[in-house]
Amino acid sequence: MAINLKKGERIDLTKSNPGLKQAIIGLGWDTNKYAGGADFDLDASVFMVGSDGNVKNDEDFIFYNNLEHPTKSVIHTGDNRTGEGEGDDEAIIIDFGKVPSHIDKIAITVTIHDAVNRAQNFGQVTNAFVRVLNKENDNEILRYDLTEDFSIETALIFCELYRHNNEWKFSAVGSGFQGGLESLCKNYGLQV
Repeated sequence: MAINLKKGERIDLTKSNPGLKQAIIGLGWDTNKYAGGADFDLDASVFMVGSDGNVKNDEDFIFYNNLEHPTKSVIHTGDNRTGEGEGDDEAIIIDFGKVPSHIDKIAITVTIHDAVNRAQNFGQVTNAFVRVLNKENDNEILRYDLTEDFSIETALIFCELYRHNNEWKFSAVGSGFQGGLESLCKNYGLQV
């Protein structure tokens, strides 16, 4: 049975699940009905971060225009431009054994594409969640439902997976930013 986490909680992934070699990070959301005239296009991105808290190079930033790390340790399965339907809207596959040794943390983020021009923010998004599944058997290990009200934010750090004593752990972050993907890139040391 999956563990439900709240903002700020952390849990061990690989020590408690010794057979976990690859994980699927599934992200989902719905949008409130509003008369804005434009669809919501939420985008998942991954920042593979070193011990200094920054991304070392562009290949360690996985998003809709760079779907896979050269090591195949992190693979984005593709951009869902509407979020329609049930279940995961976007997914990230992580192969823990292939993550380069200089990576200490994998931050999973979501942004609203063209949010400023479309007058959109996360206050108009509901039922947002992230879940971790064992890729080998599709068993859900944990789930984090985002319950905060982000009335002006256009970017979120949803969760982080991080290395501790050669094991991987999960942290339910739920931290909002204004400025979309650009502000997240700057937060992780990337020049935009």
